[in-house]
Amino acid sequence: MANASRQAAWEFWGTELKRRREDAGLTQEALGRRVFVSGGYIGQFEQAIRKPQLDVAVRIDEVLQTDGFFERTWRKLIDDKRYAAYFAAAADLEPLATKICEFESMIVPGLLQTAAYARALTLANNPLAADKYIDDTVHARLDRAGILKEATRPLYWAVLHEAVLRVPVGGPAVMGEQLEHITQLARERTMLVQVLPFAAGAYPLMGRMLTLMEFEDSPPTAYTEGVYSGNLLDDPASVKRVRESYDQIRAAAQSPEASLTLIESVAEDYKRCASST
Repeated sequence: MANASRQAAWEFWGTELKRRREDAGLTQEALGRRVFVSGGYIGQFEQAIRKPQLDVAVRIDEVLQTDGFFERTWRKLIDDKRYAAYFAAAADLEPLATKICEFESMIVPGLLQTAAYARALTLANNPLAADKYIDDTVHARLDRAGILKEATRPLYWAVLHEAVLRVPVGGPAVMGEQLEHITQLARERTMLVQVLPFAAGAYPLMGRMLTLMEFEDSPPTAYTEGVYSGNLLDDPASVKRVRESYDQIRAAAQSPEASLTLIESVAEDYKRCASST
């Protein structure tokens, strides 16, 4: 589904929510209390600024007695084939964020991946997939990264475990190009990057990934991912807890300048290795 038609469909979802809420005689605040979100969230759902999570859509159906309408429509809209179903809601939030902070323990974050790195990673996860699926997945990932090139791009801060640099996804040539891409973005001040070295030892969220997103007029959100599953958190207490974990990781990481020096050094090692084979 094209972006424009998806947005129009979400606008329809929001218009229906407003109509049925008003038919039930409820204000945004009153409906929000019953489905355990703020009235401001309800307003953003109605304006298609923000997409609700599935459990909220289910509760809206229960409160408004709409016979599963909002759940069924949500499932159809969120089924964006460009992304895994568990990640689609998080992907929809990225263009709205004013600040994105990420931690990755094993792979380069999607917003930073080159085409060659994304392709190697996709093939590793889907060794029998058709070429079209691989191409579509890679293109979707590169499309996401477009937000870092926009004038209104979010402040982007990534902390990478040293393992991200050392695991040769796609081989030396691909890794050399990938790490050069990261350093270029950092040198251009498009992003801030730090490396958590092996020497740091154990750390919070060990072996996990984490994305924190902040917005102009909405509370912050956290996204974590497991095996073929994702968890989008907007409960303030939960987001505060993972934010504290992220701050601990960032404090244990090397400085941005030292991190860039390390990344550039590892990139040079990969390039030498690639040229010698």
